[in-house]
Amino acid sequence: MSKPPIAAIKAHALVSPFGTRTDNYYWLNERESPEVLDYLKAENAYFDQQMAPAKGLEERLFQEMKGRIREQDESVPFRDNGYYYYVRFVEGGEYPVYCRKPGSLEATEEVLLDGNALSQNHEYYHIGGLEVSDDNRTLAYSEDTVSRRLYTLRFRNLETGQLYPEAIANTSGSAVWATDNQTVFYTRKDPDTLLDYQLWRHRLGTDPALDELVYEEIDTAFYLHVHRSKSREYVFLSIGSTMSAEVRYLRSDAPQAGLQVFLAREDDHLYEVEHFGPDFYVLSNDAAPNFQLLKTPATATAKANWQVVVAHREEVFLENMELFREYLVLGERQEGLLRLRVIRWADGQEHYLAFGEPTYTAAISINPEFDTPVLRYGYSSLTTPTSTFDYDMDTRAKTLLKEQTVLGSFRKDDYVTERQYAPAADGTLIPLSIVYRKGFERNGKAPLLQYAYGSYGLSMDATFSASRLSLLDRGFAYVICHIRGGQELGRQWYEGGKKLRKMNTFTDFTDCSQFLIAEKYTSADTLFAMGGSAGGLLMGAVLNLHPELYKGVVAAVPFVDVVTTMLDESIPLTTGEYDEWGNPNQQQFYDYMLSYSPYDNVRAQAYPNLLVTTGLHDSQVQYFEPAKWVAKLRANKTDRNLLLLHTDLSAGHGGASGRFQSLRDTARHYAFMLLLLGARQ
Repeated sequence: MSKPPIAAIKAHALVSPFGTRTDNYYWLNERESPEVLDYLKAENAYFDQQMAPAKGLEERLFQEMKGRIREQDESVPFRDNGYYYYVRFVEGGEYPVYCRKPGSLEATEEVLLDGNALSQNHEYYHIGGLEVSDDNRTLAYSEDTVSRRLYTLRFRNLETGQLYPEAIANTSGSAVWATDNQTVFYTRKDPDTLLDYQLWRHRLGTDPALDELVYEEIDTAFYLHVHRSKSREYVFLSIGSTMSAEVRYLRSDAPQAGLQVFLAREDDHLYEVEHFGPDFYVLSNDAAPNFQLLKTPATATAKANWQVVVAHREEVFLENMELFREYLVLGERQEGLLRLRVIRWADGQEHYLAFGEPTYTAAISINPEFDTPVLRYGYSSLTTPTSTFDYDMDTRAKTLLKEQTVLGSFRKDDYVTERQYAPAADGTLIPLSIVYRKGFERNGKAPLLQYAYGSYGLSMDATFSASRLSLLDRGFAYVICHIRGGQELGRQWYEGGKKLRKMNTFTDFTDCSQFLIAEKYTSADTLFAMGGSAGGLLMGAVLNLHPELYKGVVAAVPFVDVVTTMLDESIPLTTGEYDEWGNPNQQQFYDYMLSYSPYDNVRAQAYPNLLVTTGLHDSQVQYFEPAKWVAKLRANKTDRNLLLLHTDLSAGHGGASGRFQSLRDTARHYAFMLLLLGARQ
């Protein structure tokens, strides 16, 4: 197959109040159509043919990345309700084995779940949430065997090892026990829209058909999440959209009670609640864009009773909190970097943990117990493998419990990290996190992979990747662009890259590209860009804006047909996205989306080499968006560069399951880039 498959043109009119568009490839929406499946398979065959010269390289990359992983490995145990819990991997195993030991790490191991055994006979397998009852006798867990993020909830007797007969389908994957060890709360998803919209109450050992509906959310812009307070005294139902939140709750020792409203939802008010002693603690952005911490008596949750614990600061984004008997720990962001702040309740004395690298990630880890002076936290950087620390807040002593093992010749001192700032067109400085191997020369000739996301207020922090070493050791630099639309520099950073300011996200990225070229980190002949999901939208937009800047682009599971998707409420997750992109049923948002939607802006011009990936069962970005985009690009582009589509016919948004098989995706991306540079080995 020397020529690529050409998708049939079947004109379809997309009518809206603000105009009619013609979609020639709308027919690719029909997932079960033999014609659609044949087209996707033909694209896969073309991909295989075009990548054949790099097949050996791809396999070598996979083996190289797999070879850095210690196959027999174990997480750092944490103590909860009298047991030590941990996850281990066995040699040759793709999936985790969840374990615990009673009372002491010297005790006999109990296996809760063996993912390798459970995954047999499934092409895709993923374990969702695990929750053990208060009496430590029963495990609630969930599994997804399709990759649609529709989890089946199951129950296992931990004393006998036997499964209970019930299996509850279409859940979000998480479950919460009441203190009676019999009642379980879970949220159910709409199988079409994939929104968590119902809270149900289940009695262990009974027919799920008898379950009670506790709450149903009718506003499709909101989704549900059920969880339990650290104190175990309350069950919380968090009801959230991008810009608004509401919390309802009940006591976990009164599971048959109705939900109480903590504070009714308000426009532009996000908040979350935790419980400690006689009070609820509230992280809120009400009149505090970067959030503040307040508390209120558990018996009086109205705003009039809220008292400030940590006030709002314009230069610091308050991201999360962890409550201990003697200490309060805050996760903060300042100048794009995470900081951990420790405050002693008794006298207000406070301090920050020191980390000593120019760019890094530090985050509060699993801390289920109140009565301890020890904070468990995680640390990583572009050169430091993921590490787990215990920090004694009394003595301020750090103890490294584990650093991710990287097999082979890796030495962190062989690599260099930098923090740079690229000027955007409007004068805004965009932070860049950069890593490369020592010996890298800024002469404008080196290959460089530029990555970003830039949506939903998600911050792309500088973390370690063992697989990335395969690029760095071949002379690449790797750069994370902390563009607007993320939340690295606070709430205003997010607000500056959403809705009617979304174009900032795209121009920030291309301005970073121009900066990297001007500063001779790379050149247009050796610069690669990569993004996935909403970051795939970013890739599509920058390809239309500045295709001349890039040698090649990898767009993974890209959201590229913005207007059509956002007008179709039947497509999963659409209505919950209005706060992010705007509602195209209003003309100002329709027109603005249309101005940047990658699919709508494909035109007759030269595009760089492009690899597009998707999954047939993708729950977040439907497979037909990238498929249609590739078909339209084929019909319009004026160059002879590679345009490849690879569809995983058995996976979804996250790609293949399993810790090794997922590396196949990474090896495929890297081989594509290296092939374009002439590499075959």
